[in-house]
Amino acid sequence: MAEHRALFKSTAVISGMTLISRVFGYIRDAAIFIFLGATGSTDAFFVAFRIPNFLRRLFAEGAFSQAFVPVLSEYKEKRSESELKALINHVSGALGLILLLLSILGVLLAPILIYIFAPGFIDDRERFDLATQMLRITFPYILFISLTAFSASILNTFNRFAVPAFTPTLLNLSLIGAAIWLAPRFDQPVVALAWGVFIAGIAQLLFQIPFLYKLGMLPRFSLQGATDGVKKIIRLIIPAIFGSSVVQINLLINTIIASFLVAGSISWLYISDRFVELPLAIFGVATGTLILPRLSKQYINQSETGFNLTLDWALRISLLIAIPSMLGLIILAQPILTSLVQYREFTANDTSMAALSLMTYALGLPAFILIKVLAPGFYSRQDTKTPVKIGVIAIFCNIILNLSFFWIWKHWQLSGPHAALALATSISAYLNAALLFRKLKSTASISLPNCRLKFTAQILIATILMTVVLILVLPDYAQWLQWNGAERIGALLGFIFLGTVLYIGALALLGMRRENFVLQ
Repeated sequence: MAEHRALFKSTAVISGMTLISRVFGYIRDAAIFIFLGATGSTDAFFVAFRIPNFLRRLFAEGAFSQAFVPVLSEYKEKRSESELKALINHVSGALGLILLLLSILGVLLAPILIYIFAPGFIDDRERFDLATQMLRITFPYILFISLTAFSASILNTFNRFAVPAFTPTLLNLSLIGAAIWLAPRFDQPVVALAWGVFIAGIAQLLFQIPFLYKLGMLPRFSLQGATDGVKKIIRLIIPAIFGSSVVQINLLINTIIASFLVAGSISWLYISDRFVELPLAIFGVATGTLILPRLSKQYINQSETGFNLTLDWALRISLLIAIPSMLGLIILAQPILTSLVQYREFTANDTSMAALSLMTYALGLPAFILIKVLAPGFYSRQDTKTPVKIGVIAIFCNIILNLSFFWIWKHWQLSGPHAALALATSISAYLNAALLFRKLKSTASISLPNCRLKFTAQILIATILMTVVLILVLPDYAQWLQWNGAERIGALLGFIFLGTVLYIGALALLGMRRENFVLQ
């Protein structure tokens, strides 16, 4: 029971800090779109930001963390403190050198990167040059944020979850300041956002240093000291670079294709993805971050029962949140955008277009969350090859679906072809999650508890009841437009609260109790 309370407390801490970060993330995105709109210029910024951000999620928060944490946990459990520090020092030195060289190359090769990641900009020279200029400013972000993720991995391994979870708030604050106060001082206001990203990278890294120092684990950069550990991390990280961020690769493919669409398409996809990422980060990423060091420790100590129960607990929590969140985002897509973003430069047409992609992205939310929870089941056992094989299948599926859906949208002249890209990403995510789950179930050393049919049925019934009531009571779009900003936001919060109460109440009536979430 004490173990369960500790796990629940850690989950609450991570989710709480992540919620704070995401609230500021919404304010950040609202500031960008309200003050700068969804235009070709903002498309250029999102491309310039997505490239280092993609590398961050692919490498820093994805592959590196998934490879480093299990090895760090092994050293923490079975090696001396001096060997543990030697590993941290050696990894920090090697990582810092590689990232410095990568950042220099990224700045020098910025035009080529724009050619690759936004080929649709080639025929629009102004947008291409603007994206190139901003990429040269934003690319060093990968250096700072990867070292930040390295620091966060150390803190998480020592059960210091709050600081890493809160750190992204600094990026949001920096971009809010850039959009509101710095942008008017630039000839091209959107360039201020690129400088906001650069400043945020430095701020996030500096923020974690005092906590590492207090822990006694502040790295001293070195290129030697723990060769075996570093070699093991390298062996794990190479396949994990691909396997840990399949969703991000799919989103990047969407950006490439959307660069050929009407101006604003990249921005519509971006804001849609951001709203889907709110529950994904608070519950999916937070749960995955929490269970990785725990699963690694249980695997090292050969606690098969504990390993299985931890995974089962994470899956139950994920389903509890993901299914109602999916339906809530679909039902409230237009009210969310109307209430939170549709002001000044963000038009009613922008809302309609973004709502289409928000609904199709939201369809994949349960799969996105499950991927974040299931992947640590492999990485904690230092198995990075299996998610790679599954990831390759999912990416090929996404490409085929992208082309197929895009053709259908064009052939039938459906509104918002960018939404087809989001739908393809969602469906391929379900394939990814299903294959990960199936492989975990069939692995010889893993035997997840029997599927909780009653638990899942309770969630589905409660979600359906919530959905039906919300559909019946929601006002039409015209009514939302008649309200001012405060009235829209108040109404939106009221309907979210109503949906939450309906869902929790229905679960209680169906017999679900707190004991369902106890780590047994």
